[in-house]
This record gives sequence, C-alpha cells and structure tokens, in this order.
Amino acid sequence: MKLVTLAQTCDVEDSLNTKGDEHDLWPLDEIDPTKSRFPCCLVWTPLPVVSWLAPFIGHVGLCMEDGTIVDFSGSNFINVDDFAYGSVARYIQLDREQCCFPSNLASHTCKHRYKHAERGVAISWDDAIHSSRRHFEHKSYNLFTCNCHSFVAICLNRMSYGGSMDWNMVNVAALVLLKGRWVGFMAVVRSFLPFTVMVCFGISFVGWPFLIGLLMFCLLLIAWFVVGTYCLKALLEC
Repeated sequence: MKLVTLAQTCDVEDSLNTKGDEHDLWPLDEIDPTKSRFPCCLVWTPLPVVSWLAPFIGHVGLCMEDGTIVDFSGSNFINVDDFAYGSVARYIQLDREQCCFPSNLASHTCKHRYKHAERGVAISWDDAIHSSRRHFEHKSYNLFTCNCHSFVAICLNRMSYGGSMDWNMVNVAALVLLKGRWVGFMAVVRSFLPFTVMVCFGISFVGWPFLIGLLMFCLLLIAWFVVGTYCLKALLEC
C-alpha cells in the first residue's frame, strides 16, 4: 500500500514539474504588413533576376514574436527588421504550440529528445532565432549551398517545429509556397510580372526554344536542391 502511495506521489510530482517546465505563450500582436510586422511568421519575397526566370525561388526570413523580420542575406550578415530584396509578398504564421522548448532533457515534448539536445535546443521562439543568428553570423552565403532557407531550417530544427528535426531548404520552400498567403494583389503582380515580361520577350525574340530552355533551367534548379538536400547532405550543410 505504501509503495502504491509513493508511486502516485512521484507521478504527481513529475506532472507538476513538467507543467512548471512548460512556457506560457503570451498572445501575439496582429499581423500588420504596412509596418512589416509578422509575428512568428515565415515570410517570402521574390529575388531580383533569379525570380524573373524561376518565380518559385525567392528570399525567406523568420519573424520574432514581436513581428521583427530576421533573415540571412549575405556572408557573415544577418538582417534584422530590414528584409532584404523588398517588402514581404507571402507569409505563413507558424504555431508556437507545435514547438519544443525544453528547460532540461526530461522536459522535451518532442520525440527526438536526444537528437534535439545534440543539435541545439531553445527555451523560446526568440531564443531559437537568436541562437541561429549567432551561428550564421560566421557563415559564408551561397545561393546554392548555404542560403536564407538554410537559416530558417536551422531555426525550425532548434524548435523541433511540428515534431520534426528534418527541416531543410526544400521543405521550407515548399511550406511557404504551398501554404503561404499573399499580402495583397500587388504582391502577386510584383512576383509574377517580371517573369511574364521575360517569357513574352523570350518568345518574341527567340521563339519557343526559349520556353524549352527556361523549363530546363527550372528543372535543373529543382534537381540540384532536391538531390543536394537528400543525397549530398554534407555539401549543403551550413
């Protein structure tokens, strides 16, 4: 009888300790594109020249809880509250409830307890971004191997967002492109008008071979990132 009572007491204490380790999540401010405030959002904007040829490729950043945009935009350089390449065109607000912010090994809420601890953890959303920011302040930027998508992926892995430790350039891009919301009609125009103009000029001066070349260019880009991410991981690791 005493053993049962002792076990119940331990269970209650463990439950209380776990609750104590959970972080209270205060309400976020409203998203305000006019002030470039996107609390806990993944944001996207088209790139000059590159997005004119491949409109699915763009520049991404991750926002802090107060809505400040943080992005990796050059070697040893992290932008804070000054989104590179223009204003936000698409965004998706992420759910902090899907993050794992452990204060110790026993308080992990994700299933990757040891892997998460080994790769680096965070105690809050902003802490994950700050830690990743310090890491990327000493990294060389490369559009094909270590870029803004890599920065966001590292942040999400530190949070174990969605219970996953496998965030990378490909699924970060897919997340914002498939689930992202447009800021407004002009954001759509800004993203696709240059591409449309390039296609029209290409067909006018070169003809249909231009479209074939453009398609091959896009397929090569997709193949590089997919193969590099899943087959040549060491090459694309930041």
